[in-house]
This record gives sequence, C-alpha cells and structure tokens, in this order.
Amino acid sequence: GNGFYNSHTRDAWDFDKAPWRDEPKLLAQIRLEYEDGSVETVATDPSWKASTGPVVLDGTRQGEVYDARKEMPGWDKGKFDDSAWKPAEPAKPIPGLVSAQMMPPIRQIETLKPVKITEPKPGVFVFDMGQNMTGWAQLKVQGPAGTKVEMRYGERLKTDGTLEQLGEFKVNAGIAQHVFQGPFQTDTYILKGQGEEVWHPHFDYHGFQYVEVTGFPGKPEADNITACVLHTDFKPAGSFACSNELLNKIQTLTSWSYRGNYFGYPTDCPHREKNGWTGDAHLAAEYGMLFFHNQAGYTKWMNDFFDEQRDSGELPGIVPTGGWGYAWGNGPAWDSAYILIPWYLYLYNGDTGILATHYDRMKRYVDYLQTKAKDEIVSIGLGDWVPAKTETPVPVTSTGYYYADTVIVSKAAKILGREADAKAYADRAEQIRQGYNKAFYKGDGVYANGSQTALSCALYQGLADPAEMKKVTEKLVAAVHGNGDKIDVGILGAKYLFRALTANGQNDVAYAVAIQKAAPSYGWWVDQGATTLWEEWAGTGSRNHIMFGDISAWMVEALAGLAVDPEQPGFKHTIVRPRIVEGLTWAKAEHQSPYGRVADKWELKNGVLTLSVSIPPNATAQVHVPAASEDGVTESGKPASQAAGVRFVKMADGTAVFEVESGEYVFSAKQK
Repeated sequence: GNGFYNSHTRDAWDFDKAPWRDEPKLLAQIRLEYEDGSVETVATDPSWKASTGPVVLDGTRQGEVYDARKEMPGWDKGKFDDSAWKPAEPAKPIPGLVSAQMMPPIRQIETLKPVKITEPKPGVFVFDMGQNMTGWAQLKVQGPAGTKVEMRYGERLKTDGTLEQLGEFKVNAGIAQHVFQGPFQTDTYILKGQGEEVWHPHFDYHGFQYVEVTGFPGKPEADNITACVLHTDFKPAGSFACSNELLNKIQTLTSWSYRGNYFGYPTDCPHREKNGWTGDAHLAAEYGMLFFHNQAGYTKWMNDFFDEQRDSGELPGIVPTGGWGYAWGNGPAWDSAYILIPWYLYLYNGDTGILATHYDRMKRYVDYLQTKAKDEIVSIGLGDWVPAKTETPVPVTSTGYYYADTVIVSKAAKILGREADAKAYADRAEQIRQGYNKAFYKGDGVYANGSQTALSCALYQGLADPAEMKKVTEKLVAAVHGNGDKIDVGILGAKYLFRALTANGQNDVAYAVAIQKAAPSYGWWVDQGATTLWEEWAGTGSRNHIMFGDISAWMVEALAGLAVDPEQPGFKHTIVRPRIVEGLTWAKAEHQSPYGRVADKWELKNGVLTLSVSIPPNATAQVHVPAASEDGVTESGKPASQAAGVRFVKMADGTAVFEVESGEYVFSAKQK
C-alpha cells in the first residue's frame, strides 16, 4: 500500500509534493533455519517476480478499491504457477537512514456491531455504529460477480438521513476546489461471485460513526457490516472513575479520541486531515502518559521533530510534513511540543535519556524564539485556537510558552549537569517573566484583556508575581462566575483554566466548570450525543479531536489527587492530594508506573473521609489528608502518626501531610 509515503493524490497540505514521495518498494531478507542446522538467506534481488493484484487503488485519505475478481488463489503458496508474472524491477534505494520501527504497530483492537440500520433512499443503507471511532468496516456479502459495493464513511448525517462527510471545504478563499482530489473516505469492493465473501481494506483508515452502503445486492442485515477499531497498539496504563457520571462519560470520550488519533503518530483528527498537529498533541500528552504506555510512540515522534527542525531552530506546525507548516500553523503554542513532550516523558517516566538526546535541539528552538522576541515578547504563531467566545491576544500565549520553554531548558540543563546553561536560561526566563508582566499586567489582578485564558495563562505558566497571584485568581474566579460558570477558552485555555484554579485553591470553581451542561461545555457535548471530543465548542467542525482532552488528566491529578513529584519523577515519589469538592462523594485513580501500580481512592460517607493509598516497592509518597489536625487522622484504625511506614510532616492548607513508604494504607478523618 501507498500509505503516507506515497500520497499520490492532491491535498491541502501538499503531501503529494513531499520530497520523500516514491512508489512503494520492497527490501527484504528472509533467514531460513533448517532442521539439520543449516541456514539459508533469501534476499530481494532481480530473480524475484511481481504482479498486480486485486487492490486496484489505495490512498490513506481517499480509500481502497478492491476487485476480488483479480485475486490469485494460492499466490502465497510454494506450488503456485508464477509463469505469467514478470521480473521485479530493481528500485533505487531509499535516501536517508533505514531503521527498525521502535514502537508498537497499528492493530485491530476491537469490533463493533451496528446499533441501527436505516434506508433513507432506495438502495442507500446507513449503518450507525453507535460510536465515533477510527478504523474501517468489514463487509460480508454474497452476489453476482462484478457487483460493486461502495462504503462511504462519516461522523454525521444530513437532515434526510444520508451521510454527510467532513472534508469538503475550500483550500483557499475564493478558489472553488475541494481539499481532496478524488474520492474521500470511500472503500469499494467488487464481488468475485463465489458464495459468501468477507472483506475489509488493508491500506487506509477512516474516522466515522456511520457507514453508508450502496450497491449492496439485496437488503443488508446487521452482520453484513461490522466496524473494526484500529490504533497504535499501546497498552493501558491508568484509569479514573468517580461518583459523577458526567465526568466518567467525559473520560470515555477522551479515551476514544486519544486512541483514534494515534495512528503511528498523534493526529488532530482521523478523517479530514490525519495531520500531526503539534499543538493538539502536546495539550493531550499528559493524559496520554497517565492512561497509556505510549513512551515509545512519543519518543519516535520526537525523533521526527529532530529531523524536521531547520538549522535556524524553526519547526513546522505539523510533524511529519512534506514542507507545509513552516509558514502557517507554527509558533510557540504549537512548536513547544518539542520542549514539553520530552519534559513530560521525563516527569512521568523518569527518562533523562530523552532530554539528553534532544537537549541541543530544544535549546536551539528557545534561541530561535529569542530572535523573534521584541522586549521579551513573542508575537508569532497561532493563539488560543477556537475559543468559545473571547479571543486572547496571540502575544499573551506565545510569550507564555516562550517562558515555559526557557524554564524547561534551564531545568533540563541542570539535570544533565550543564550548570552554565542552567543559570543562563534561568536568567533569561526571569527576563521574559518581567517583560511579560510589563507588557500585559494591567494591575489589580488583570492580565491583557482579562479573558479566562489570559488570566489562567499567567497563573498556570508561573508568570504572575507571587504577591499578585491572589488578585489574579480572584479576577479569574470572577470571570468564570460572570460567565455563568461556563468555559470561555480555546484549546490552550482549556488546559490552563482547570489547573490554574486547582493550584490556587479554587477547586469548587474548577469542578463547577467541569460538570457544566449549558453550552459551551463538555457536558453540552455529551447531551448532544457526543461519543468523542469535538473540535469546536459549537460542534460545527470535526467531532473527533483530542486537543480539549487535558481535562481528563486534570481529573486524575486534582479530583483523585494522584500526581507526579517533579523533584522525584517517574512516580518515584508520588503526591497524593485529593481535592474534596461539594457534590462529589468518591473518586479513584491508578497508574502503572515504572515502579509498579500507584493508586488511590477516597470516599466521603457520613462525614468521614476514607483515603486508600497504594505505593509500589522502591517508591514513596506524600499524602495530604483533609483534617483539622494530625491527631484526627487514623491509618487502619490507629493514629496515623504512630502507624508503620508513616511519618507526619506538617499541617498545610487544611490538610495533614504525611510521608509514607511503599505499601498499602487506609487513612480516615472526620470532615467539617
């Protein structure tokens, strides 16, 4: 199949013009070990033969055309007569480094059956799979040879019940062209007419909830179309659940969007673009690392960044790219994936190797941003994409990431023993922070235009002066309440808002926003029937994007209270700090860390809080138990300060703080 290696039809992102493009070719070496101990190697050379087969056409975004009449039964068996086949043509080697795949392959993970079949027009059958997903349909059919069955995929229906496909929009304003040349998300199967035939494509994938089938011989039933769910085969690493079913539903939406948008690399959507938008990916990366063992996937993708970075330090907005994205779509809010994801890999896995590999390139990018800064302010790039209502000035968020990136480079330098760099970039970060406050702080807690994103950015990125944080927090709370406890942010602010509120003691406010059902909100999406996260609050664009997914990581770290300690990463030392909010009676989370299973669960019943904690061998934790004093906290029925493996540290912010060794603990304390 062609894959992204050979995008042979035009699209808006110029993959048809990619410098690597070429026809598929085979480089193979087969090692045969015989029973007598001898070994033979068979390698591709001019003695090989080749032929065309039943795959008539394939394109990753377009679909596959399969003519079963062209099948050659037994072609893969030793006694097949290949006299009609022609010698394979020698091909030029692939320029560049050929290396082994370092991450799990894409596999079929599960199968879904349709929940509903309709016939909106004669001969037009629509299968509703009940779930927005990524993969393809498997067809089971019987009919005359030459019968052509067409399957079109999409995630919504028109008012007449027929399929509506996302992707039919203009390349440039005023130019009447579609993004895609040829068919879009369409598979075609031509029957061979030999009894029951079962088929699915092999060289494409689609994003869809609905499959529209035409040309089917007769009237199809539920078992004639099944949906095969595919994604990179990373294994689960964590979970979250709580007493609020809406939050549990949001978790499910996030899981489907994350998995469906990791197909060899993180994508924005599985239908229209399938692009590795860097901003979308870093915003969801902490969720990905908490819930899945995807370290190899991210490590591989960072190598792609290494390859794509220009000598100037500039990065494109999509990775991989054939050249598109250096002039539009990039900038700090997106490019920072190359700084943030290696840092997250370090935090969640204790991986210093990823920092060592990319440190010089990370530094190069921060130095590049310095050349774009004026009075420490960076104004290039995209801003808080698709805000609900209020737009935040681009320099606010771009400079925020410039500062965050510089801080990370300083920390990475210290970890790697580069003390001079550590100091130099720490000093530069402080200069950026001062420049940021000079440019955007209006006084009395207000940053820039006072939007939820601008205020939470200053708090989340650590830009606000400590003496002003209380005022900024008050303004943020007022902005949220003034908007009816509804969200008024885009994809950047969606990450800042919940974390900034929690970090500054406004847990109930963050929770109120999270469970909001009036539009715009996650709850409104759920009420509209969403089964994945959407691209826009109004639901007018794609309905399978991951860029709003950090809320699910926030639930783990804030509501369940399970978080990494940056000073001892990889869950070597875990921070267990549940936030007890009104209306939530229990929450739990777990994560399979490099040391083993880390987990906690809290439950509030009859005025008593019970907090269960599990810490793996060779690891420790700091546990925060809401209590009036340490004397009111017990562990397994005994005073906590006297329990084995438990040491009382201090009282802080209405919680008793304990250090615990590896083991299982059950803390209890009466609540006000």
